[in-house]
Amino acid sequence: MDHAAPALKKSSSDKTIPASSKTNNTPERATEGAEPAGSGKEMKNTTYYLKSNVMAEPLVDGWYAWAHLIPPATAARNLTERHLRIMESYIESPETHAAAVKNPAMLGGPFMDFDRNRVEDVKRLRNRTLCERSHLVNLSRAIEALDGLLREKAAGYSLESLYSEVPACLQGYVELVYDLNNHPSFRLIEPLLYKSPFYDTSLQSMMLSEISADDRPFVLSTPRLDTDDSVQLKMPFASEPLDALFQMKTVPSSIEAIRGTLGLNGEDTERFRSFLTTEKPRPYGKYEGDGARWRYFGHACILLETRGVSVLLDPVLSYTYESDISRYTYDDLPEVIDYALITHNHQDHILFETLLQLRHRIRNIVVPRNGGGALQDPSLKLLLKQCGFANVIELSEMEEIPFDRGSITAVPFLGEHGDLNVLTKSAYLLRVDRHTLLFAADSCNIAPKMYEHIHREIGDVDAFFVGMECDGAPVSWIYGPLFTQRLERPKDQSRRLAGSNYARALAMVNQFRCKEVYVYAMGQEPWLNHVMSIKYTEKSNPIIHSNHLMETCRARSIIAERLFGEKEILLA
Repeated sequence: MDHAAPALKKSSSDKTIPASSKTNNTPERATEGAEPAGSGKEMKNTTYYLKSNVMAEPLVDGWYAWAHLIPPATAARNLTERHLRIMESYIESPETHAAAVKNPAMLGGPFMDFDRNRVEDVKRLRNRTLCERSHLVNLSRAIEALDGLLREKAAGYSLESLYSEVPACLQGYVELVYDLNNHPSFRLIEPLLYKSPFYDTSLQSMMLSEISADDRPFVLSTPRLDTDDSVQLKMPFASEPLDALFQMKTVPSSIEAIRGTLGLNGEDTERFRSFLTTEKPRPYGKYEGDGARWRYFGHACILLETRGVSVLLDPVLSYTYESDISRYTYDDLPEVIDYALITHNHQDHILFETLLQLRHRIRNIVVPRNGGGALQDPSLKLLLKQCGFANVIELSEMEEIPFDRGSITAVPFLGEHGDLNVLTKSAYLLRVDRHTLLFAADSCNIAPKMYEHIHREIGDVDAFFVGMECDGAPVSWIYGPLFTQRLERPKDQSRRLAGSNYARALAMVNQFRCKEVYVYAMGQEPWLNHVMSIKYTEKSNPIIHSNHLMETCRARSIIAERLFGEKEILLA
């Protein structure tokens, strides 16, 4: 494997700027005779590109859209147990929130990133939510009531008589079940819920604005309020006009055409003009070698290319603007992504902000198979189809997708989900010619015997990618709104959303006899702060454990690196 160094360019001020982070405000090749958008001198046939630093945030009822805000049941629970609680807390004490978001120890907590002058705006949002989303409030309360009903009355006898006692708004949408130890539960019939009034695409929108730095507020706790420099497109995520918009990153369009497609008028049209440029994007450097190339885009996002096939794992990308940190961005992706692979359903691995912008490029999106109807484990296939993705492939453990000169195999993934019964998680083994690469994401080696069985089936691994965020947040950080009974703090703290530590990661390296080891998915890149809110020091456990792993590997002549920013490797 050849280790290629990132290319750098110098600005006129001699500041180092990554080539891949060059903003479209810097001319390269302009459309001949064109005027800048918004100049008032647009020629009739002038066409424009969407700037590379235009941020597109998907919203559900004003809140940043992540995987638990789209399925009706999890959206309802997050509305009552996260959003309304945060809004009430902010209204009561905005000073507390303003102080908390400035405290590194409180990053990622339930605090709005507003100062005290937005209290009236938040009050209006709360009141509108209680008035207009009462059906979702009722759904959340019904889930609580159903859970209580089963605890009280399901004692191992037939459940048939309880169907008539299911809360009215849930009737016909659930199946009541026991496990083999007579513990009662219920299964959501998700396809019907998506057809019900509880799934309302009129709540979905896309907020456009320009971004020039990595700093963004944490998305789970701060709603997006309209600003003078943003444009909010009120349309469902599945809308085809969104594909036309994001195609403008590489294919120009006229102002009149895109304005009609997006339904813009008045002030929105003038704001939208500022998001356009006549500058052509730099051409993409498609891989044309006889082997393969992988590129690290940050966190768990890696692009593997051969001359004929491209595979993108866990797409979470930075926009393009000047930065001291060299990185690949949207500008560094091929026009066609044959396979987009999702390892698991956490917001730092399946980011709809990125996926919706890439939808028109993605031929197939591969997700772990589930469909069990558990509240904590919504179906990604159903979710993505609702969001306009046509070719969604569910892959069960140890199933394989062949492609020219290689294959994709789903590998079991344990841990990192707080011991909840979540099936939507998978590592992936990619084979290209004689090369094998295992992307384990946040897998935690809590059952070493499993990897013995896997190794017997797949053999040795050349390059191993493993997440080592070994502290992890408590299970309530993501799943708290879904619990209908309070989880005691000691239990919550013991059930972590954590990856492998030194010993567990090293055991996997040993088991698969790896030649190269890459620690990734650590949340260190600053452009992930809005979904991760992680700030490490040299004394942080994930840094200590990953440093120890790299030292051990290098002592054994195994290539080892903790990935950060960007990286390119050529496979012979």
